[in-house]
Amino acid sequence: MRILVLGGYGLIGAAVLARLLEAGHEMVALGRDVTAARRRFPEATWIARDIAALSEPAAWHPVIAGCDAVVNCAGVLQDGPGDDVRAVQDIAMRALFRACAEAEIAKIVQISAVGASADARTAFMRTKDAADAALAQLDLDWTILRPGLVLAPTAYGGTALLRALASMPLVMALVGGAGPIQTVHVDDVAEAVRLAVEGRVRPRAAYDLVEDEAHCLAEVVAAFRAWLGHPPARLVAVPRFLVRPAVAFCDGLGRLGWRSPLRRTALVQVTEGVTGDPGPWRRAGGPAPTGLRASLRRLPSTVQERWFGRLWLLKPAVIGGLALFWLVSGLVGLVRFDAAATILTDRGVGPAAAGAAVAAGIVLDLVLGAAMLVRRLMPLAASGMIGGTLAYWAAGTWLAPDLWVDPLGVYVKTLPAALLALVALALAAER
Repeated sequence: MRILVLGGYGLIGAAVLARLLEAGHEMVALGRDVTAARRRFPEATWIARDIAALSEPAAWHPVIAGCDAVVNCAGVLQDGPGDDVRAVQDIAMRALFRACAEAEIAKIVQISAVGASADARTAFMRTKDAADAALAQLDLDWTILRPGLVLAPTAYGGTALLRALASMPLVMALVGGAGPIQTVHVDDVAEAVRLAVEGRVRPRAAYDLVEDEAHCLAEVVAAFRAWLGHPPARLVAVPRFLVRPAVAFCDGLGRLGWRSPLRRTALVQVTEGVTGDPGPWRRAGGPAPTGLRASLRRLPSTVQERWFGRLWLLKPAVIGGLALFWLVSGLVGLVRFDAAATILTDRGVGPAAAGAAVAAGIVLDLVLGAAMLVRRLMPLAASGMIGGTLAYWAAGTWLAPDLWVDPLGVYVKTLPAALLALVALALAAER
């Protein structure tokens, strides 16, 4: 079959794409930025599209042309720059389903989520339910799959946060009052998609993909901690009123493009729990999803995992520290403009040139510090910080070589910033 997978490079989409390729199907995958995905899966045909812009059936017809089935693995946790939950998960999906009906593409698999309902507290769950309901009204060979908490080798979003929480030294700090959680291995989700596409389970039904047993959040994190090889740690329950300011801060960062797993949608989901009924899936002929501990045994527990878990918590400190360093540097220069210009004039630079140089430095510092806070601009800002540091060193060496022997001079002060900028540039690859 020729199968189109939406979100083919995501946490679930990549696993689905790999499983269907192994099964011998011809794969077409769609995503907003497919450059890296093309290198990872050269066997698939990649289409670069913004799903939010495909709001009419006519826009979907060129995309689905020649396909025998469509699998939707795309999703947006929360609104942000370039992310519109309703546009992606509701409006575009309704248009896609109508286009499939018009093109007589009968087989559609919709990846939804357990807990999706019209009266859910989050737009993520409400829009998932709206798309599910629209699909169920069409005379197509559709299947709706609703995974629980997906465990995967990929460290992204919630899977990254679990590794980080499990890697905290000495204690496990978790939000209090979290609801029960049922997990599922990402390979089980991919296999369920294959069975649905190939008609091996009863269609025109919605199935929860969850393990039989439910766990509390502390049990899930403790299992991850043991999987990583860390010793047990004392549980510290953080009251929700203390968590909310951090969540509000992460929501603010979301407006700058940072897709933190600590945003409001995630907190609501953790509070309400992630549970479903595995019975219908089994009765339809589907294999039982793997349980928590068995799923972890199937994941690689390597030195890379331990490094990631510990260092992921440092990422906000690195990015925020760099932004603060350069912003403060610019503001200090602005407040002490005359003193900074005097340093240059004392070394033979003309007053006009000294003022221009100080003003340029202030603007550079403020622009780089502000750009570091914007996710899309962060790699450019980190590169600019490295270049700016080298420029300051060169200028300092030329104008004030005596600063080489000053232990508190510009070289010592800016060296940590340059090294952190290199780290930030490396972190830019982690999405």
